[in-house]
Amino acid sequence: MPQQHPDRSTASPPVRPDASMSLLTNVMDHSLDEGYAEAAARKQALGDGGLPRTLRAKLGLAAGLVLAALVVTVGATQARIAAPVVAKERQELIDRIERETAKADRIEDDIDTLRADVGKRQRDALQEHGGDQGELVALLSGATGVHGPGVELVVDDAEGTDQGGGGPRTSTGFSDNGRVRDRDMQRVVNGLWQSGAEAIAINGQRLTALSAIRAAGDAILVDNKPLVPPYTVLAIGDGQTMRTKFRQSADGRYLQALKGNFGITSRISVEKDVRLPAAPSLIVRNAEPKAGKGTS
Repeated sequence: MPQQHPDRSTASPPVRPDASMSLLTNVMDHSLDEGYAEAAARKQALGDGGLPRTLRAKLGLAAGLVLAALVVTVGATQARIAAPVVAKERQELIDRIERETAKADRIEDDIDTLRADVGKRQRDALQEHGGDQGELVALLSGATGVHGPGVELVVDDAEGTDQGGGGPRTSTGFSDNGRVRDRDMQRVVNGLWQSGAEAIAINGQRLTALSAIRAAGDAILVDNKPLVPPYTVLAIGDGQTMRTKFRQSADGRYLQALKGNFGITSRISVEKDVRLPAAPSLIVRNAEPKAGKGTS
């Protein structure tokens, strides 16, 4: 019998139509080289830019710190450069203030010297032309210092009075905030004159017939000289009589009303020897009778 070939149970796989084009097939199936693919995978794992995220954060923080340090350094450098200029300007201003203050002090000293000289010349003129009445004229005009028995009247602001704000009163007859006002001192002085005072001084400022008691803000001025509380009024005359008359006068009762309503304190005492200085400046005027028609 002729030999038969064994029957195969499985058929061989069909051949791909493009089997003869293996190179083109490989290019189509693997368009990217494996090295490029691995590099892309590594880049994606490391993050954008090819650096780890933690490293990029640290680099950003370091850059910010460097920038801040640079700004601070520049600012400090500019401050050091400007400091000598500011110090120089400040010192120049201090020197100018000191020069002007010294100049004002010298002018004030010159004024005091001139006032003393004028006062002496006026007293000499009164003594020369006044004859036997020269001393009385000098006393009444305040041109010479005097001493003798009298009273001491001290007036002070209420305790705990605010020292700021306000000014001279215009709407009421009494103090409105516990502070002594120029009008109060005017009434006190007028009351002492009416009670028999022959010469008066307030805090060492001698009063004359031309003296004025005024206010500038909160300060009381006597002949443009500012005074501070307490206000010590010295008056020469019969002490006992003067004190009694003053207390009974309308001005004395006014002072008591200030104490009762606003807490302004005052005390008056009789003194055996009161000393008053001469007025710092005095304007002398000559009065002449005016010719007129006679009366029948």
